[in-house]
Amino acid sequence: MFTRALVRRFPVLAHRNFRLLLIDRLLAPMAATFSLVGVSFAVLDATRSPAHPAGSTTDLSYVLAAQLIPSLVFLLLGGVIADRIAPQRVIIAANLMIAVGEGTFGILVLAGHPSLWVMIALETMTGSGMAIFYPASMALLPRLVPAEQLQEANAISRLGMNGAVIAGAALAGECVALFGPGWALAACGIGMLGTVPLMLAIGVQPRERRQEHAPSMIRELREGWSEFRSHTWLWATVLQFTVILAAWCGAFQVLGPAVAKAHLGGPAAWGLIASAEAAGLIVGGLISLRWKPARPVRFCALTGASIALSPLSLAMLLPLPVICLSGFALGIGLEMMAVVWSVTMATKIRPDMLARVSAYDGLGSMMGMPAGALVAGPIAAVIGISATQYGAAAITVLASLLVLISRDVRTLRAGPADRLSPAGPVDPAGPASLADPTGLADPAPDPDEAPRAERQARSAPAFH
Repeated sequence: MFTRALVRRFPVLAHRNFRLLLIDRLLAPMAATFSLVGVSFAVLDATRSPAHPAGSTTDLSYVLAAQLIPSLVFLLLGGVIADRIAPQRVIIAANLMIAVGEGTFGILVLAGHPSLWVMIALETMTGSGMAIFYPASMALLPRLVPAEQLQEANAISRLGMNGAVIAGAALAGECVALFGPGWALAACGIGMLGTVPLMLAIGVQPRERRQEHAPSMIRELREGWSEFRSHTWLWATVLQFTVILAAWCGAFQVLGPAVAKAHLGGPAAWGLIASAEAAGLIVGGLISLRWKPARPVRFCALTGASIALSPLSLAMLLPLPVICLSGFALGIGLEMMAVVWSVTMATKIRPDMLARVSAYDGLGSMMGMPAGALVAGPIAAVIGISATQYGAAAITVLASLLVLISRDVRTLRAGPADRLSPAGPVDPAGPASLADPTGLADPAPDPDEAPRAERQARSAPAFH
């Protein structure tokens, strides 16, 4: 009875594949939070010395940069692969790489202090898995539900993910405080292995190719790049987040654990900060179930400025409850932005290009993060942690103001965009209703899938 009522309230839950994905998006993020807390404190513990009693932020910079650098190589490769084969199989490979990297890291920490180069090598493997995961994950969800249920599916899946992060971050912080970072990293590896059966059970096949000879990977990358750069709103916002995430990664992700260890109470406090932000993400997800901004990209650009709260609250050494409250407020805005951006990408970008364009989106947004991670520790060693964090907050606000110069960023409206193909009008609202001009056909529709409403194709692009 309760299940039927839940499905009536949220029709997207009627789809078996989506339910399987939802379970995965509970387990994997919870496991990932154990890595989030475990890696930083494992490195800080391993690099303690009389000169650095709280651990070396410079060595932490190197290890976290090693996790981020593979995104510069494997994001684009992952996008092409996810457009060629079933995306859930790419996710399986990614999660196995993360399980091996973090699980081995945990075992080595439990056995003794691993050397710096070993930690860097293992985090490079983990980062490679994270890089190929992103475009496959972006491409999978729109293939599991009807286009008219995409907003609801994104909001519900992210609600589940963020609920898992709340629980996982609190548990991870306590695990590190009570038992040490090695057990937290081992738990991450076990959790990632547990996602594999779920992904194997999802019944989405690779896109069928009609061409006698499949295009080369280089050609597919060029096609994805052409699609990416044709949308000013897209590349301008990505450039904004290149700068923002570089500043955030260095000032918050690298220097934040050092502040928590020195002034806030250690790993348990860091876990609470992550939980508070995740609680805000839950509230933001609930709002996103129904609220849609009329100009979604402008909303995303403005929300980017609020990320300055993360380093600013730590630079000011505010009391832990105040830092948690600011993280909660920030989480609300970030989750609303994430849902809005996912839906905008899915409705404005052709489905056969979505994985590749998402790869360029991910690459562009994250390509500054390795540099931010690398320089944060050395800069903080020279000018101080607080000064570095104040500078990062200022850079974040400035980048957000500059992107609003673009008219497309300010004025692009919500809703599907219709394109004109060589074969006639194309409706890009969803994969199952697409007249595919590139020779990439969708698999047969899920038998659970409700019939889509008929949509009229227009004869001109809606936004250029």
